[in-house]
Amino acid sequence: MNVAGTELTARQLYDILRLRAEVFVVEQQCVYQDLDGQDLLATTRHFWLGGVDCYLRVLSGPDGVHRIGRVVTAKQARGQGLAAKLMGEAVAFIGDDDSVLAAQTYAQDLYTRFGYVAEGDEYFEDGISHITMWRRVARPR
Repeated sequence: MNVAGTELTARQLYDILRLRAEVFVVEQQCVYQDLDGQDLLATTRHFWLGGVDCYLRVLSGPDGVHRIGRVVTAKQARGQGLAAKLMGEAVAFIGDDDSVLAAQTYAQDLYTRFGYVAEGDEYFEDGISHITMWRRVARPR
């Protein structure tokens, strides 16, 4: 599924937020403000599979750079290639624009398969090691 933030139903949003809370807040024990005002924007695209077993969102910045975030797979759905399938859909949606993501360091290999390159130093966010990864494909204007 690929839906703009303004097109989400209440049920879809509920299922997305439930999955994000189950994995990020409960499983990974990251107490953070997940509701950041981005989910319902017309420029935010939500991608998911199944009954929201795997999810990610793409934010479109005013600078033309897209940000992939909230990549998450339910515990019972891991190991089936769902995150890779969604990443493929997100990269196809982004096309020839630059994009960036904050990868949990253990997942770098997933993003490398789609042309993302680590830039900068590892850092800790919510107690989990991350690294910024860019896919720079846009031609200078």
